[in-house]
Amino acid sequence: MKTPLSGPDSRWLFLLCTCQIFIMLVFINYSAVLPILRQEWGMSNTQAGMIFSVYQLGYIASGVILSALTDRMNTKRIFITAALWSAAANMLFALYAHDFTSGLFFRALTGIGMGGTYMPGLKLVAERFEPSKRGQAIGIYVGSLVLGASLSLAVTGWLTDLYDWRSAFLICSAAVFTGALLSFPVFRGYRPARHMQSAAGYGGEIAANRPALLMILGYGAHMWEMYGMRSWLAPFLTAALIGWGSEKGYATGMASTIAAVIVGIGAFATAITGTLSDRIGRTATVSMVMLASALFSFGFGWLINTNLWLTLAAGLLYGYLVVAESPVFSTGLTELVAPGYLGAAMGLQSLIGYSLGMVSPTVFGWVLDTFRGWEPWPGIRGEWGLAFASLGIGALTGPFFMWMLRRTPESRKMAGGRR
Repeated sequence: MKTPLSGPDSRWLFLLCTCQIFIMLVFINYSAVLPILRQEWGMSNTQAGMIFSVYQLGYIASGVILSALTDRMNTKRIFITAALWSAAANMLFALYAHDFTSGLFFRALTGIGMGGTYMPGLKLVAERFEPSKRGQAIGIYVGSLVLGASLSLAVTGWLTDLYDWRSAFLICSAAVFTGALLSFPVFRGYRPARHMQSAAGYGGEIAANRPALLMILGYGAHMWEMYGMRSWLAPFLTAALIGWGSEKGYATGMASTIAAVIVGIGAFATAITGTLSDRIGRTATVSMVMLASALFSFGFGWLINTNLWLTLAAGLLYGYLVVAESPVFSTGLTELVAPGYLGAAMGLQSLIGYSLGMVSPTVFGWVLDTFRGWEPWPGIRGEWGLAFASLGIGALTGPFFMWMLRRTPESRKMAGGRR
């Protein structure tokens, strides 16, 4: 039986999670106002998806570099500077974005800032907690980010309905500045851990580390599904509500609220799944969850032809499953890579995971545009079903990579020998 987190470590983790909740309020706020901006700026679905994707590109550009630098630089400077950057970039989006091109530019800047908070924060947690509690701790940490992401939808949608989308973005930026200030106590007395460098170097410890690469590829499959789903969930619900007779303004606000609840349910999933992986193993947990999530990806888009209550019920289960395995990948990686190269490994994880997370929203939008108006049966809209199915196809590769990982001797290092 695992001992629950308690004492100074638990209080430290709570403070870090609180900071991240504030910082995450700019994470997917664009998704909450996408239907408004698509009409205001005259964008196609593909263009709207490209703004999702360029955010990921900015995240990748900074995440890969900054995660690797945590092996050599003080994480405090990286974390706080990146948070302030993302707040400022989101503020510039609110003040100066007026079309597709300017939206691309300022959203990319926001992604650059966000790339320096998630993975460095995750490394802090991995260094502070021993392996027997690491899955639970990382699960709670990732849960705080999921909660922050859901609030970015809910708060932005609510403020947009109350004021306008630019005011909503400005308030979200103020929240990120608050999160950056709250992080100072997190780093009080912090001293970066010192790790010996291996004679094998980056090539031997990471590039030739087959088990770690398999874990990273599984994470990429997870990110393909999760980011495509998160990016298009609010627009899907808006389209569904309009199709069920709601007025557009009401549908946009209500869709953001429902999407926030669906995304937010994942905050409970990550903590539970992280703890479960401490007990039954990393690969078994990932495989079980991803297979279930993929089934929902193949079916969820077709619910636009049904009703709100069925869609909401399925959405809650989908939201729970689509993010549940996220902390397990990160925890597993910490057990397969030498401590002195963990930041570099997380940088590679960011590169592969967020690259796929960058592409999937654009592919999703392309499917919508390509199959717009397609009805496989009279009165049955099919474009959303196919778009969500494109996410499920990617998700199915995750369990395959975990099967390959289970066949390696190194997998016995994870979760005390359980795979």
